[in-house]
Amino acid sequence: LLNINVGGKSFQIAYKVLAQYPITRLGKLALYTDPVKKLQLCDDYLVQKNEYFFDRDPSIFHYIFHFYRSGVLWMMDEMCPSNFVEEIEYWGIHLKYTQRCCRILFEEKQDELNEYLKIERELEAELEPLETEAQFDGKFLGEFRKTIWNLIENPFSSVPAKIIAVMSSFFVLISIVGMTLSTVEEMKNKTGKLWMEHMEMICAIFFTSEYLMRVISSSSFKKFLRAAFSAIDLVAILPFYIQLLFENLEDADTQYHEELHKVENVSKLGKVLKLIKLMRIFRILKLARHSTGLRAFSFTMRQCYQQVCCLLLFIAMGVFTFSALIHSVEHDVPGTDFTSIPYAWWWAAVSLSTVGYGDTVPDTMLGRIVAFVCISFGIILNGMPISILYNKFSDYYAKLKAHEMSQ
Repeated sequence: LLNINVGGKSFQIAYKVLAQYPITRLGKLALYTDPVKKLQLCDDYLVQKNEYFFDRDPSIFHYIFHFYRSGVLWMMDEMCPSNFVEEIEYWGIHLKYTQRCCRILFEEKQDELNEYLKIERELEAELEPLETEAQFDGKFLGEFRKTIWNLIENPFSSVPAKIIAVMSSFFVLISIVGMTLSTVEEMKNKTGKLWMEHMEMICAIFFTSEYLMRVISSSSFKKFLRAAFSAIDLVAILPFYIQLLFENLEDADTQYHEELHKVENVSKLGKVLKLIKLMRIFRILKLARHSTGLRAFSFTMRQCYQQVCCLLLFIAMGVFTFSALIHSVEHDVPGTDFTSIPYAWWWAAVSLSTVGYGDTVPDTMLGRIVAFVCISFGIILNGMPISILYNKFSDYYAKLKAHEMSQ
């Protein structure tokens, strides 16, 4: 018998049993005749008892010991997958010796643990700032740039930094409210336009100053440009300056060129100007910098993109299928709106979403049966991913809040 001691517990295994598994650690220990090689396989050797000592977990070795006696490697649900894999790799035993039922459950648990750890790393990276205070040490104007960085990126560093964070959210809301009020008829007079222009100018000056402060405090300009929030900040200020440029071009065209083709160009500029003004709505994305909920929502969409794409695929399949069915049973009805399958797409999309505007309805009994099946399919389709997305969102939100509190 081979005498071994694992973490203070003694075991005895027959040499002939260990020899059946020559590639395992204990199998090599039983087959080697060179004492030097044997000592390389264990942590210590007690001459008086002829006992080989291994500084490993004795609770897991019980399963290793059972494997040598029965030829089957068993595992319990309460064991940590990473620890178990580390132990059996040390002893040189492969997972193929486990029963298929145990192996399937173990691999599922291992995948869940790997996914959990992956999400934890990504959640921590979500809250990690682009810069750290240590990156400014030894650089040009390091202390000055570190101070600016704390004011802009670290709201909890001081009272002025918290005030700037609150002002950033306040100006975003003011800008969105101003853009909304500019479309109201009562605000389209001269006084209203003047107030809206002044408000937009003040917001643009604040956003520009904030962006320039972030550029100054960045230790790596390339890294700063690649960041998502930097792109959002740039989108927040570009519409104002592009609008000024186009307005100047429009004024120049209307003053010095009255030909027909120039007037057409002015109208095209007006359409582009409206589109640029609409881009100011993206300023609301700046709130994600200080909103855990928006970050959690964005993180959920990134993690669940496969489920979302699958849902969109099912919706597209349903739209094409039910629009073809409703057209085939309704196209002969006089005065029908289902004159073609593309015309039926809107009805199918509205019915699948269970909104049902009622602007287009089937007239025949067979068409109403198709509509009922379409609505029933939409209810089932919409109900499937909601619970998954909501559960993941609430889980990610709680973890983000916990990471923020720990930081």
